[in-house]
Amino acid sequence: MNFLNKANFYNSLLNQIRYQLESVEIHNFNLARLLCKIIPSNCPFERTVKLFGRTLLQIPPLCKVNPLYEQIVGLRFKCLLYLVNECGEDARKYC
Repeated sequence: MNFLNKANFYNSLLNQIRYQLESVEIHNFNLARLLCKIIPSNCPFERTVKLFGRTLLQIPPLCKVNPLYEQIVGLRFKCLLYLVNECGEDARKYC
């Protein structure tokens, strides 16, 4: 398999996963709560390393590097909308 075939296969597989994530519909209260708890509301990789009150190192958020980031955040948003609109749940506890 040459380089172009591998790249096309990777892109088609990635696009298929993106499509599947975008087409998920939430109709289950327990699933929506679970996904809202599992998917973080902000990027968990951003860190500031301090020693004795001085900043030694700052690690930028790397979530945008994830090729499925937008779809995962969209799925979390769908779950939040379902919990608030359909179930009357308070969304502040998931933020």
